[in-house]
Amino acid sequence: MQNNDLLIALGGHIDHGKTSLIKALNGFDGDESKEEKQRGITLDISFSNLELPLRNLAFIDVPGHEKLVKNMIAGAFSVDLLCLVIASDDGIMPQTLEHLAIANFLNIPRCFCIISKTDKSTTHQISKLEQEIQTLFKDTHIKLDHIFPFSIHTQESDKQHILDYLNQTPKPFKKDIGFFRYYIDRSFHISGAGCVVSGSTLSGEVKKGDKLFIYDLHKEVSVKSLKIHTNFAQSALPSHRVALNLSDVSANELKRGFLIAPKGYLRGFDCLEVVLFGSKTPPPYANLHIGAKKTNARITLLQQIDSHSYFATLKCEEKIFSIFKERFILRNDQDSLFGGEILSPITDPLKKTQKIALLQALLQEDFISAFTLLTSVHSKGFGLISSTQRFGLSHAQALNFAKQIKDIFVDEKNLVLYSSQTSKLLRQNILQIFEKNPQALLSASSLHIKYKWASEPYLQTLLDSLLHSNMVQKKNGLYTSLQNSQPQDAIADKILSILQEQGYSPLAPYNIYDLLHIDRKVGDQALKKLCASQKVVRLEHNLFITSFHLNKLLDSMRQIIKEKGYIDFALFKESFPLSRKYLISYLDYLDRFEDIQKIDTKRAFKHTRS
Repeated sequence: MQNNDLLIALGGHIDHGKTSLIKALNGFDGDESKEEKQRGITLDISFSNLELPLRNLAFIDVPGHEKLVKNMIAGAFSVDLLCLVIASDDGIMPQTLEHLAIANFLNIPRCFCIISKTDKSTTHQISKLEQEIQTLFKDTHIKLDHIFPFSIHTQESDKQHILDYLNQTPKPFKKDIGFFRYYIDRSFHISGAGCVVSGSTLSGEVKKGDKLFIYDLHKEVSVKSLKIHTNFAQSALPSHRVALNLSDVSANELKRGFLIAPKGYLRGFDCLEVVLFGSKTPPPYANLHIGAKKTNARITLLQQIDSHSYFATLKCEEKIFSIFKERFILRNDQDSLFGGEILSPITDPLKKTQKIALLQALLQEDFISAFTLLTSVHSKGFGLISSTQRFGLSHAQALNFAKQIKDIFVDEKNLVLYSSQTSKLLRQNILQIFEKNPQALLSASSLHIKYKWASEPYLQTLLDSLLHSNMVQKKNGLYTSLQNSQPQDAIADKILSILQEQGYSPLAPYNIYDLLHIDRKVGDQALKKLCASQKVVRLEHNLFITSFHLNKLLDSMRQIIKEKGYIDFALFKESFPLSRKYLISYLDYLDRFEDIQKIDTKRAFKHTRS
């Protein structure tokens, strides 16, 4: 899902004319705050747009001052194009280099360059600067589309060349993960509207009326309205700069960097497995910049890949709701600059060697190897429910990779993978149940009560494999040992025996079934048979007591009434120190008899004063 609009970040050294360029193109003066006006520099991120015949352009004018690089990073995240502005009289400066490095680390695919203030330089100086710029891009992954000369005093034709390029240049491909993601870069209160946030749509679509989730606050909100630039809209797509008017939240609760998406799509972790890029050895601590969020991170190097890249673990001060292959920047006070890519946004219990093997597979997007490793270390099944966040894959794509792996069970319905070792151990456990209790009757559903982590389709496959191997037999849809010839009567006898042992505090049926390793349906049938023969009485949904113990209890309750004139909860508990649920049920059962009357909380014989 993409639109043809372009999101463009303007980078460059302080006072090289980024804001003046935008003003010349669309008349927008980005230095809106009083402080910016007075100081003549862009302090934060300024936004403006330009309507062209074929598309809308959204410009993000980021600050060029070295102390405000964090704002530049926030503005450059997930844009389509970089516009690098270099003044002809200054040439390539430190912030020029840093902005280009940041754009390269953030994987911005293409750039066009503006040589500004050309009225202050000779033709020869401008030509030499063009050559230096072309050389500069040879060490990056960014394609340099074009270099345009520009001055605020330039001819109208020079300005038109820039606009023609922006109108016709192809939109770079941007992967859409299928659901709406959005980092807040500003939040404020508008009288009559309430909370409004601004940011860029990273993926998916947002519509008026949508329910969204602010993950950092763990809070659900609704979109009352939305604006793309200055116009109200019904929806917004990737590359749209959009303001959202949110209900059920205050602007004071929100911070730059909070992530918004539909509920249930993401999980946050303070530990991330990543690959780092940089010309030096990464420091032990740095500021992590991801989207508009900034937080401190401790860096633990796992392995050096080559002279410019490392596998590492980032331990962050707060949870990060990131996705697979999401780009970020690491920067510290010593101006060390590193780029990186999230490889494992969800923490797994791995040894160092396993972690490195997983990161190598994820870096190459070798999902078959990654799934195989993760399935082997998750002894209770590896879930694919978070495949979009973890691997950038839809459920269908993840299942397609999983089906290519040998010796694992793929539960397509529940999106879980089980290793052959897990299957072997679980089959052994099932056989041990039959060894301990030859009368056991099992089904996938009854086993699921005992092994909640194992899905019913998986358990059904294991039972069928044991049947196929002639290790169990199947009767009336249930699985039992080869020695079990007439199970039903034996099961009823065992249930009755347990109820007799329990006396006045009988176990709930599902606990008895689990104890006997029998299917719930079989157990219910046995209890029904016991009740029909009046050996057991059902008092409530999950309360069955033997007739023998119930009659003894009723005799004792009547004796208390004879002695005290009544019975209530307190008197009953003195003689029978049972839990409240049992005492209340037995008192309620007493109400069924015609010679008993209830007065407030007391029971007495009719015509007998309490």
